[in-house]
Parts: sequence; structure tokens; C-alpha cells
Amino acid sequence: MENISSLSRILGASSKVSVVVHTHPDGDALGSGAAMLIYLRERLGKDAMLILPDSAPHTVDFVVDGLGALDASFQLEAVEERIAASDLILILDLNQLHRTEQLAGALEASPATKVLIDHHLHPDLAPFDLVFSEPERSSACELLYFILKELENGETGKLPARCLEALMTGMTTDTNNFANSVIPSTLQMASELLLAGVDRDGIIDKLYHSDREERIFAFADMVANHLTILPSGISYMIMTEEMQSAYGLEDGETEGLVNLPLNMEKVRMSIFIREEKGLFRVSIRSKRGLSAQHMARDFFHGGGHELAAGGKIFWPEDMPGKDAAAAYLEEIAARFLRNETTN
Repeated sequence: MENISSLSRILGASSKVSVVVHTHPDGDALGSGAAMLIYLRERLGKDAMLILPDSAPHTVDFVVDGLGALDASFQLEAVEERIAASDLILILDLNQLHRTEQLAGALEASPATKVLIDHHLHPDLAPFDLVFSEPERSSACELLYFILKELENGETGKLPARCLEALMTGMTTDTNNFANSVIPSTLQMASELLLAGVDRDGIIDKLYHSDREERIFAFADMVANHLTILPSGISYMIMTEEMQSAYGLEDGETEGLVNLPLNMEKVRMSIFIREEKGLFRVSIRSKRGLSAQHMARDFFHGGGHELAAGGKIFWPEDMPGKDAAAAYLEEIAARFLRNETTN
């Protein structure tokens, strides 16, 4: 793998390292961030800190439990001080610094060496001194696994056990438990981690068998009463802040809802939008033949992968107000299909 010798040199020369992931961290962000942190601390003996732009969601916070991560939503001053004091900043699972939102300014201003490790399309290379960018990978965790393995001359067994568990967790979530974005190296990684002793059954129990009742009831109600399937096979669900409150949902508990409509044969693309602080966050999943990436890029100020992408809807810039969301989504679906057919 290219640049491994450069990374090894950079890591060796560093004394204070910060590991940063994207805002609204998901399993892949937390898994890759935790794995990198554990490797730096336990294998290299570094003064390392994991920085989260905001809190880890309840559904996957076990990945960073006990690691002492700094949460900028509660510790912004401490986070900014840590960034300013760092001589190396490792950025994981994001392709542009603005995806750290409130931390972007501090990161851009930092004179520290910056390394990017990411699997998203179209990375902004300018802020970074070294870049590992492989969009074909299933996840940042998969890419990081092979980087760490190369740093250890191919010996998986030299990586700390909890580091391997974090990598398995993040890869599992970003592939929707091997349902999408799987390539041969994804299965190779999983096999090698199992051989190294990772308890995948325990990870699956934490990820998929430990939900609060409120989450299950919310998913059931959304699919039963708030799912619209258009004749084109594009479906959408809209969740307002009032609905989230009524359901009793905690941060991160809507993760995975967007996947459910794809279990139906007639659904070709699923769009889920969730209100948050005056905008809608958009999640898109699709089956082969329709590009979630194109939908996010062309209509939702976002991007992602071919079958899994995301973005945002603003009002009044994109639509008059949140009550216009359903009409807006149906208009977008029609325009998207016309574009895809033309292309």
C-alpha cells in the first residue's frame, strides 16, 4: 500500500496526536476513530485523544466507552485547546473538513501535520499532508485495518484486541451487516479478524439485539403510517422534531430506518429525512440501477456512495418550509428519474 512508509515516519515523529471524525458520528466513524486511538496508545505509546464534533449515539457508543473521548458539544474549549496543542491530526471517515462543522476552523488553522484516511468520493486534498483515499472500500474501518496491518508488516495479531473489535464494528455498520458495499477485501478483513479472535456474535448483539422498545415502536409506526411509495419505486419517510420527541427517540436511534423499505421488492430507492435544528438531514439507500450518490449530489447538497448517500434540505432555500417536504420530495424524485433516464 502506498504511503505506508510516510505514515510510519509521521507517526514516529509525533508526540501529541488528535484523532478527529465527522459530525453525527456513525459506527464507521466511531469504529475507525477508536481503533486508531487504541493503536496509537497501546501499540505506539502515544499521547493520543479522540475528538468527536458531537456526541456518540446511544446505539453505538459502546465502541468508545472508557476511551475518554472529547465531545465538542460539551467540551468545545478543551477540544480547541487540544487541537491547537497537537503536532499530528488524523482525520478519519470524512472527505472535507467542513464535515466536522464547528471544528473546521480550528482544524484549518492548526499548523499540525494532517493525515486523511477516508473512503468517500472526491476528497479535498488541500488541507492534508498525507492522504489515504480509497472510495471502493466498504468503510473507513476496512481501509484503516489494512493500513494498520501494513504498519505491522502484515501481522494482524500485533494489533490490540479492542482495536480489532472496533474495526469489525464499524465495518459491520457501514455495510449494513454485509448487505451493501462489500468487496472481496471486506470479506478478507472479516475472516482475518475472526481468526484473530474478534467476538462478532457479541458485536452483533450490541448492534442489533439491544434496542430500546421506543426505537422498535418508532420504526414500526414510521413504516406502517408514514411511508410513501411512489409508482416509480422511490419511497420516502419524513420525521419531524415533534415526531422524534413523541416517539421518545434518542440521538442516533433513527440510524437504519432508511434501509427498511428496501426489503420490499417494489422499492428501488429509499429516502428518509429527519428534522434537526431548522433543516432536514437526508439519508438515501438504493438498489442497483438507481444511484443514491447522484440523488444526494444533484438535489440534496450531499454525496456518498453509489447505493448509500446523504445530504441536507434547507428552507426557505430549497423549499418554502418544512410542511412542503412531501411535495418537494415527490418533485425531486420525478426530476431525478428524468435526469437518470437522460444520462
